[in-house]
Order: sequence, then structure tokens, then C-alpha cells
Amino acid sequence: MAEDRKPEWSDPNEPEKFSTVIKKGEEQEAQSAIIEKDVVYRKRQSKEPSVEELVAGVLSGNRGQLARAITLVESNAEQHFHKAQELLQKLLSNSGKSIRIGITGVPGAGKSTFIEAFGMFLCDLGLRVAVLAIDPSSSLSGGSILGDKTRMEKLSRNPRAFIRPSPTAGKLGGVHRKTREAMLICEAAGFDVILIETVGVGQSEVIIRDMVDFFMLLVLTGAGDELQGMKKGIMELADTVLVHKADGANKVKAEQTRKEYSRILHFLQPATKGWSSKAYTCSSLMGEGIKEIWDVIKDFEEKGKSSGVFAERRKGQQRDWIYSLITDQLHYSFFHHPDVKLKLPQLENEVMAGEKTAATAVEILFNAFLTDKK
Repeated sequence: MAEDRKPEWSDPNEPEKFSTVIKKGEEQEAQSAIIEKDVVYRKRQSKEPSVEELVAGVLSGNRGQLARAITLVESNAEQHFHKAQELLQKLLSNSGKSIRIGITGVPGAGKSTFIEAFGMFLCDLGLRVAVLAIDPSSSLSGGSILGDKTRMEKLSRNPRAFIRPSPTAGKLGGVHRKTREAMLICEAAGFDVILIETVGVGQSEVIIRDMVDFFMLLVLTGAGDELQGMKKGIMELADTVLVHKADGANKVKAEQTRKEYSRILHFLQPATKGWSSKAYTCSSLMGEGIKEIWDVIKDFEEKGKSSGVFAERRKGQQRDWIYSLITDQLHYSFFHHPDVKLKLPQLENEVMAGEKTAATAVEILFNAFLTDKK
């Protein structure tokens, strides 16, 4: 055994304080490596579940199958399209029983913090909560940070909650183009409340109004949001405005801001027929105002269902879904047309070089696209 010695920085007068020793290296005989020739190693491919397996898994509340089902409908692969539609068709009769809540607001308003506090409150009531968190996509890679699940650490561990982050995929409004399908699957899985958190990018955010029952706008104090909210038109679509982070020294200012928003809402046409939109304060940190917001949503649901407005809105959203899918299908068909794919790069170069106008290039592409459609 090689002699151990103390490191140079140890104090010989207090050796008990230094337990670290330096050992001299010892050479060992190397083992001969056995290399098999002509052996090809392939990554094990996981078997894709069938539609019947996904349907059974979703209806039984299996979280793994639920995640796989959402991944299937979010896929842009052509071979997954018909399988996803078959899945949705079989789950359709089990959907539509939840309350759908859209939550938007400027970046930094604390949307994720509020959703975690609100979601935990709902779970404690015995409800099952699904969160569809829409993250901004990178303009370079198309991916996203998907940080919502890490920010909602407590809620993500709750067995009554399910959090699904998805990239916007460049969709206007910060809402993934398959959010409706994901929401339908979560409803079929038995979730009572669906929360959709959006990017919060500004004016285009209003698209979420077309897929939820209750639309909530989170604002901050002293950020000039009062006028910005009116200018962007989001306040005209909000069923309630929530002044967030109303705690500590900010509590008094939050109450003043709430009054200002209430005055503004008083002069705006209600976003929902028969409903008077109001502003409230809330502190996710202190847990204040959470129960009041849920009481407001339950009151909204009760009045909407009794007046028929709730069902009418759902029907209108189904109609809008048709037109949204038509737009997506036309977009896909156009850019996957062989003649368009062939001519587009050349026409792009000619437009950038100033040899053709953009309108002329588009006309040529559409003529190529429509030639074999006649």
C-alpha cells in the first residue's frame, strides 16, 4: 500500500481538522476489451399505442396515455392526422363537461404563479385541473423553453392536476393551433376545470376568447396597463380583470388600480351577454382573493347556463373551429403542393433581387396550385 500523506495546505499543529489525504497512484493491468464485429446496434423503438388503447387510457385517467394522445394530435406528421381524428371522434361524446378558463396578461403579471395558487385551491376542493400552458416558440428552432411546468412545481406534483406545456408554433395569439383538441382530450379524461395560460404578447391575444367560457385578464399596478388594455381591445373581451400581486406595500395601490379598472369596465360593452364584468384584486403569494375569483366563475357559469348564453357560446366556438381547421388545411395543402415547393425558392430569390414583385410571385404560385384543382 502506498504511503498516504497530508496535502501541503494542512496544518500540522491541528491534524484532526484535515481528513483529506493524497494517495499515490498505482498502475493496474488493463482489461482487454472484447469487440464484436459486424454487430449493428439499433435504438429500441417504442411501440405506438393503437387508437383503442389511447381511448381506453384517456377515459380511465391514465396520465401517460393522456400525454401520448395530446402528442398525437399535436403532431404535424401526415401519417398521424387520420389517427388523431379517429381518436378525437371517439372521445367527442365524453367531452364538453368542464369549465374552460382562459388566462392572459402582460409578461410579468404572474400568470403562472396565479395558476399554481388557483389550481392548488381547486384541487383542495376535490376538483381535477388540467393546465394547457402555451409557451412562445423560438423563431430559429421552432422549439420553446416550456418553463411553465417547472414554475408550477407544487401543482405539477399534485395527483389531481395535469400540466401540459406546448409551443405556440408561430400561431397568432400565442395559442397553439391544436389547443382545442388538447382541451377536448383533457375533458374526456375527466378534468373538471381546464385552464389555458397564454403567452401574453398583446393585441393578438384575443384569439383565446374563441375557445374558452370565461376569459380573465391579469394586470399589474402602476404599469400603465389601464390605457394599454383599452387600446389593445383585450378589456372588451374580458369577463373579469384581476389586479395581481396585491400584497405588502403594493396592496393599497392594487385597490386603487382595481377601482380604475372598474370605472373603465363600466363604460365598455360586456364581453358576455347578461354579465357585468368587474375588477378584483388577488395575491397568489398570500392566497388572498383566490376563493372570491372561483365564486365569480361559478356565478358566471350558473347564470350563463340558465340564460342559454353558455351553450350559445360553445356552439359558436364549434363553428369557429371549422373555419380555423379550413385555414390550417389550406395552408398545409398549398405549401406541400409539388409545383409550389418547386417554384417557391426561385420566386423568393427573384423577389429579393428585385426582378419580380411579391404580388406577381404569389399569383404564379396560386396558378400552379390551382391548375390541377380545376
